[in-house]
Amino acid sequence: MKKLTILVIGVLSMSNVMAQEISDALRFSQDEVQGSARFRALSGAFGALGGDMSAVSINPAGSAIFSRSHASVSLSSLNIDNDVSFFNGRSASSDSKIDLHQAGAAFVFSNNNENASWKKFVLSVAYDKTANYDDQWFASGQNTNSIDNYFLAYAQGLRLDEISAFPGETISEAYAEIGSFYGFGNQQAFLGYESFVLEPESNTDDNTAYTSNIAPGTFNQSYNYVARGYNGKLSFNAAAQYEDKLYLGINLNTHFLNYERFTSFDESNSNAGSLVTDVGFDNNLLTLGNGFSFQLGAILKLTKEFRAGFTYNSPTWLTITEETSQSISTIRNDGGGNLSSFINPNIINIFPSYRLQSPGKITGSLAYVFGEQGLLSFDYSRRNYKNTKFKPTSDAFFAAQNEIMDDLFKIANTYRFGGEFKHKQFSFRGGYRFEESPYEDDTFYGDLTGFSLGLGYNFGNTKLDLTYDRAERTVNNQLYAVGLTDAATLDTSNSNITLTLGFNL
Repeated sequence: MKKLTILVIGVLSMSNVMAQEISDALRFSQDEVQGSARFRALSGAFGALGGDMSAVSINPAGSAIFSRSHASVSLSSLNIDNDVSFFNGRSASSDSKIDLHQAGAAFVFSNNNENASWKKFVLSVAYDKTANYDDQWFASGQNTNSIDNYFLAYAQGLRLDEISAFPGETISEAYAEIGSFYGFGNQQAFLGYESFVLEPESNTDDNTAYTSNIAPGTFNQSYNYVARGYNGKLSFNAAAQYEDKLYLGINLNTHFLNYERFTSFDESNSNAGSLVTDVGFDNNLLTLGNGFSFQLGAILKLTKEFRAGFTYNSPTWLTITEETSQSISTIRNDGGGNLSSFINPNIINIFPSYRLQSPGKITGSLAYVFGEQGLLSFDYSRRNYKNTKFKPTSDAFFAAQNEIMDDLFKIANTYRFGGEFKHKQFSFRGGYRFEESPYEDDTFYGDLTGFSLGLGYNFGNTKLDLTYDRAERTVNNQLYAVGLTDAATLDTSNSNITLTLGFNL
């Protein structure tokens, strides 16, 4: 990520915050099947099972299944493959990393009074990475929609003296002042005007109408996307066993996220009448956040073999801060030769912190345990993404975004199936999951399907588990929120190899 810091500004009015987008709200509201190898081998269908540190993150009652104190740590090799299409262009990319993404321990306190109803009490602490944001891809193709529409969308209706530098004012000074007084939208118009993409209809301060110096036609475009970051959760768990049938638990979760994104857009044209023939537009975003949530869970043994589980996940209340930086370059033909412009304000926009409420979730689970031979399990989760909210809701921009999300999002269901067969010290596992798109229009953001295969070996007090899992989804990734809203289609495959070492304490 480029370091672009000379002057730092604060955007003073909350109504001017435009860095937040609905795609970011969704990104920070979703979680993945991370966790231990055994948990991933069953595709996360662990809500009625327990006895695994990552299962505790799904159902807090799961820690009460442990008969002895237990700890585990997990290492994964993560790989993301993208097949990208953008109009007539096709490309492919891959990104991989090795990550320590799970660790935790449960401490079991048994009741020595055999006549007592409460048999045991368990305290646990666990870290789970709930989302991995590392990704990169490249899209290119020929379009009839130019980047000029992005800048025109912001500029129309704005006074010229509110999107341009005053005499004697540097680019950095002007960009900073415009951001402080008028906000993000005016800054975008400023970049378009100062790079000669935009042309005012009249060169007066009160002008509010603009045309483009890029003529209609076809445009060769490329878009490079690079992201890094993660969403993590630290859980403090308490659970108890009542009689031999009921297990109850609670999790108090601390969340933290770090997300960095760099995008680079390039466009060229040879259209008759174009003053500007080439445009390069770079954007950087840094998002940091922390938050809180809680979970309540129960597991009930209906019979010796048959179990049912229920979990309530509260909304996650996040406090988020964001920083952005931008630059634009153009080449224009003035009739006598080519002239280049490079507008790099070297400014980091620091936006006021805001709050994001991700939707809560309920999960119902069933499992059938075949003694020492194996098990089958099923989890069903329901999450209403319409309840995703930017806060404070009194802010006009956030209120408008919330209304849009209420229209775009829907209730999404998730189905997870898992099975395990044991033979001597070996365990053979498999799973399948299906997650519905959170969007009403699932052609924009598709459903997710995934499967998993795993193998485990029990050494006695120590267990070693290995799992391979893979998930696929198709997403239409809009290049920009306004103007140039064309999308690159990504067929994304996430595959992981996870190794977990678990041991009794």
